[in-house]
Amino acid sequence: MKKNADLLTGITTTGTPHLGNYVGAIRPAINASRQPDKTSYYFLADYHSIIKCQDPERIKRSVVEVAATWLAMGLDTERSVFYRQTDIPEITELTWILTCLTSKGLMNRAHAYKASVAENEARGRKDLDKDITLGLFSYPVLMAADILMFNALKVPVGSDQTQHLEMARDIAGRFNNTYGELFVLPEAIVDETTAVLSGLDGRKMSKSYNNTIPLFEPEKRLRKLIMKIKTNSLEPEEPKDPATCTLFAIYRAFATPEETKEMEKRYQNGIAWGTVKQELFEYLNELLRKPRKIYNELVESPGEMDAILKKGALRAREYATPFLAEIRSAIGIQQM
Repeated sequence: MKKNADLLTGITTTGTPHLGNYVGAIRPAINASRQPDKTSYYFLADYHSIIKCQDPERIKRSVVEVAATWLAMGLDTERSVFYRQTDIPEITELTWILTCLTSKGLMNRAHAYKASVAENEARGRKDLDKDITLGLFSYPVLMAADILMFNALKVPVGSDQTQHLEMARDIAGRFNNTYGELFVLPEAIVDETTAVLSGLDGRKMSKSYNNTIPLFEPEKRLRKLIMKIKTNSLEPEEPKDPATCTLFAIYRAFATPEETKEMEKRYQNGIAWGTVKQELFEYLNELLRKPRKIYNELVESPGEMDAILKKGALRAREYATPFLAEIRSAIGIQQM
């Protein structure tokens, strides 16, 4: 059996990766993939995607776009394991095993479920579970299976996902107490310093707000979106506060410390908004020029990506298949 996953990250396939996704999750994970002494697992969470998205074409497109983004931005697939969730049947089998040990009371406390119940209550619905699927209700169990299948030691998450890691630990602990110590209790890694970018309207960049800047937009479209970023009414030559500026936050997320300090000085000296926007476009466009070319080639000919993902699945199953056999044996389900 291969060694446990030092690090594991899943990427839901329901949309096109944007600048905020890159600086908040993709870039840190790609940097971690280059550590020679670590075994990192990265997967496309395509089963998770159908919980909220029932548009097959959107999911198909997103799988291709997400995979192409990670590869174009430099994911090291020789040092790390990169795979589709749906290519690992052991995960769905483990999900059922864990479901049989997970209390309904634990799932009742899940934030997503409670938020949906609260929304139904606010709408005055008598049935507070109306339109809430079992997928949404129990998806923390699928997430636990993703993590526990490879005995991941550390799982980078946003602060809004820490509850799910605690649930995975609870589920693993219950299994271990019932059948023996097979699962490692995973540790959530929350990096409070990770950049959270604002979008076109000043709110957090999110597909939900329709305010994103997709990472690999064509040049003309990228420039148009940057020019739409909301600013205040300060005139040229008036000092401006970089701490409250979306343009500056995006620039800082990509620029070097020296470049960032120089831009701060120019804000204090009253740089014009049009100049900031044009220079931000030129900076990002040059930085993304080569990755964009690789991304477009991968999207247009996805066969290479498919081969990489299948190779990753084979490597993942080298761990998952024998480990699932151990789990089956522990619960009393094994061949005669």
